[in-house]
Formats: sequence, structure tokens, C-alpha cells
Amino acid sequence: MSVKKVVLAYSGGLDTSIIIPWIKEHYAGAEIIAYCGDVGQGDDLEVVRRKAIATGASKCIVEDLRESFIRDYAFKALSAGAVYEDNYLLGTALARPLLAYRQAMVALEEGADALAHGATGKGNDQVRFEVTYAAFAPHLKVIAPWREWDIRSREQALAYAEKYGVPVDQSPRDLFSRDGNLWHLSHEGGNLEDTWNAPLSEMFKLSVDPEKAPDTAQVVTIAFEKGTPVALDGKRLGPVAIVERLNSVAGAHGVGRLDLVENRLVGIKSRGVYETPAGTVLHLAHREIERLVLDRNTLHFKQTISVRYAQLIYDGLWFSTLREALAAFVEFTEQEVTGEVRVRLFKGRAEAIGRRSPRSLYRQDLATFGEGMAYDHGDAEGFIRLFGLPERVRALTRERQPETVEK
Repeated sequence: MSVKKVVLAYSGGLDTSIIIPWIKEHYAGAEIIAYCGDVGQGDDLEVVRRKAIATGASKCIVEDLRESFIRDYAFKALSAGAVYEDNYLLGTALARPLLAYRQAMVALEEGADALAHGATGKGNDQVRFEVTYAAFAPHLKVIAPWREWDIRSREQALAYAEKYGVPVDQSPRDLFSRDGNLWHLSHEGGNLEDTWNAPLSEMFKLSVDPEKAPDTAQVVTIAFEKGTPVALDGKRLGPVAIVERLNSVAGAHGVGRLDLVENRLVGIKSRGVYETPAGTVLHLAHREIERLVLDRNTLHFKQTISVRYAQLIYDGLWFSTLREALAAFVEFTEQEVTGEVRVRLFKGRAEAIGRRSPRSLYRQDLATFGEGMAYDHGDAEGFIRLFGLPERVRALTRERQPETVEK
């Protein structure tokens, strides 16, 4: 299939930087439009734009997606309590559907006949990009160079970049593969490929070593309205500002580090080290408010929903019918999730030390062990008899001995 115009998901990193000359070499005559979505990765996007043009793109479209990323993706996952395999807060997985969606929209607007990305054939991102492409631009060809070219390592990629005069940030001494946005920074590769090796201290960017964190704890107060963070320490802030501020504050106390061996969708295990200071604090605070305001049955059922919700995000199925249906359930339950949580930050730990809500189901006159109790202990007797009735009946049937049958 001949290709005339390609829209490439472009970050300016090693992989996508060498993809531009590679496509020009293998898809002769194809025009390449680089697409870069700003999700808070911290790069100088004007430099990224110039780099894309200098390496062969006809133009580079840059969009500010930070507000949408936090409001419509990260905070939606937060409300759902979506945490993959008990630990991973899904920083990369949450950004990909937004980036792929906008890339597909640009391709349709530009009249392109192909979409391209720099995800490897071993990773999850290839699925996340291409499932989203299929949902919005199923007729466009997908170019995934890592599944086509003969480059098999970071060292070879660096050599290819040198050959074509493509400037990159990595060097043979810094071979970590990183993905960053407002929600997190991930690190893979390098010495982390041996699961026995400890992460290098110099690798971390968003958080200080907990041992070197301040010797004095700091308490932050987070306010939620209908499951969404709206204020920090009494000051109402937008989604981006809350995350930026918490990243700075919690990161300074060494909060949000995670060293994880996870199960990739493609069937292999991988090791990643993640820094998610704001997300770690917000997930903790959100869980505490939910425990205060949701009844037992709803809370327990929502916990099962959270696991499935996280898997759908991880697997690249953000735009699936099931994810959207579960989101409707979450939106309904979150109507009650309003209140404040105080979180103590100290030496890499975040712990809730106070919570309150106008929707709280906690009643001090019911929970107290002191005088003035509204709870009648005598009511428990009848409840226990009925609650344990099936077990009582079963025990009575076991007391019967089978009759002996004479032969």
C-alpha cells in the first residue's frame, strides 16, 4: 500500500526522532506531519517542533492537552480508584488514549492516509495507540517501525540517529527509557532490566531520596467535590495547578516512588520504576473520603469495579463500551464523595490523619465507647441469630446420624 501523508505521534525522544528519516527512507515520497500533545512532559515544545522540522517533517502540530489530560483522564481514573495490580497509578496508560485520539483527529483533518507511532513490539503502548486509532480512524494504515525495522536495541537506535544526524538526549551511559507527564514519570531499561539491581539514585527526577527528605513532616489538606479534587490547603485550584503543586510538595518529601514488576498485556513481565507524587497522595485521600461516605455494599462493590476499570485502562480500552459503562456507575457513586482529608507527608510516606465530610455516614454517637450511645447493644442478639441462621441449620443437619441399613 502506497502512503502519501503520515501523521506521526512525536515526542522528540530517541524512538520518534529516528522514525522520521526511517519513514522517508522506506515510504518514498511520503509527507510526514509530526503531532505532539503536551500532557505536561516538561519538554521545551518549541525545541521539539523545530527538531521535527529539521529532521524531515513538513510541519509539527503541538497542542496543549494538560487540562484535558488531568480533568478527563487522570481524575476520572482517580474517581474510579483505578490502580493496576495494586500499585501502578497508570500514568502512561492514561495519557495514551488522549494522545492517540487527538493524533487521529489531526490525521482526518489533514487528509492523511496513515498514522505512525514509536511504540515497541514488546510493550503495551502499541495496543493503546492502535486500539484508539481503530475506534476513530479505522480506515487509516498504521505504521509501527519497531515491528518492521531491524533496529533491536537502544544502542542501535543511537547509531541510526548518529548516521542521520538526529540529535537525541540519550547516550550509551544513559539508556533509560522514560515517559513523563503531569501525573508521573516512568523509568525502564538500563540497569533496571536485572530485577536484582536497585534503582540508581541519580535516576529519579520528581522525588528526593526519602532518607534525605526533610526531618519535619508536612500536612496538606485536600478537598473533594463529587470525587474530584478541587482545593489544596484551603485554596481552590484547577486540576493542573493541584497536581503541579502536589508533585512539588510530596516529591520534596520523597513520596510517590514505586519499583514494580508488572504483567504486560502482550504476555511478558516488565520492570518499571515510577514517580507519582501527586497521584499517590490524591489516591490515598480519595479512598479515605469514600470510606467515610459510601455504605458498605457500595464501597465493596466499587472496589471490584476499580480492579476491572484499571485493567481496561492498562489494556488500552479507554474508549470501550465497558469502560464507559463502568464510568457511569462511578459517576453515580461519586455524587456522595465530597469532603476534606488531611495527609501527613514524611520520609517517603503519605498517611491520612484526618477526614471530614458533610455526607459522612460516620456517627460518633454510634461509634463511641463512652456514655450517651445511640446504639442499643441488645439489638445485636436478634441480628446475630438471623445472620447465622444458615450455619445453625447446617449444624443441626450434621447432628443426625445416618440410619444403619441391615443386609
